Amino acid sequence: MGKGERLEKILPNGRGLIIPIDHAVSSFPERGLENLSKLIPLISSANSIIAHKGVVSRFNDKSNFIMHLSASTIHGGEKADNKVLTGSVIEAKKRGAIGVSAQVNLGSEFESEMIERMGEISRQAFEQDMPLLGMIYPRGPNLKIDKNDITKGVSHAVRFAFELGCDIVKVPWTGDKESFSQVCKSAPIPVLIAGGELNGDLESLLNLIKDAIESGASGVCMGRQIFASENIQERCEKISQLIHQN
Repeated sequence: MGKGERLEKILPNGRGLIIPIDHAVSSFPERGLENLSKLIPLISSANSIIAHKGVVSRFNDKSNFIMHLSASTIHGGEKADNKVLTGSVIEAKKRGAIGVSAQVNLGSEFESEMIERMGEISRQAFEQDMPLLGMIYPRGPNLKIDKNDITKGVSHAVRFAFELGCDIVKVPWTGDKESFSQVCKSAPIPVLIAGGELNGDLESLLNLIKDAIESGASGVCMGRQIFASENIQERCEKISQLIHQN
């Protein structure tokens, strides 16, 4: 497959539900991720799943996987938010992934190192014709937000991802349609909203997703909101239906 075919699997007709399950590298036990053999069939209505290399190799025949190439753990002390590289794009292809992802924390003490790593992954993805999803979070202690920036740095995160060669970007929801509309206009690549901590109210979550799509989002990239819930399959199916039929 070429990049276009891979992107169509990740975001069919430009829309998609992506479920990251990479959290257990950062911290474990993690609610919902205890048994992947049981979880993955429950989230089969997602367009793709983001996971680390071992999971991709084990389960790539069960779903479309994006291999995550960034990692750190809660045990890293002052370097806990310094996402280091754990693989390559060629390796991701060999393991059966249809795309790759990497993370940069804007404003982190280690921002420059993460930018350099993103640049290297972007180069590899370009050479291998693989889609690259950037997880870009404006949240570090050195973050500088312009007083007139109603997106609180999220627009910069989207533009950063585009300029560094990402094909898709995952960013936090800004809280309202006006500001997120500005976010989605920041670059000509699909923008997905992150989920954050579990919200038990499914109706509120669906309303948030609807607002994001109406603001220009191409879908969601949500983990805990789905796999940590009591009704995993129902949430996954309803979110997918909202994204693809809206």
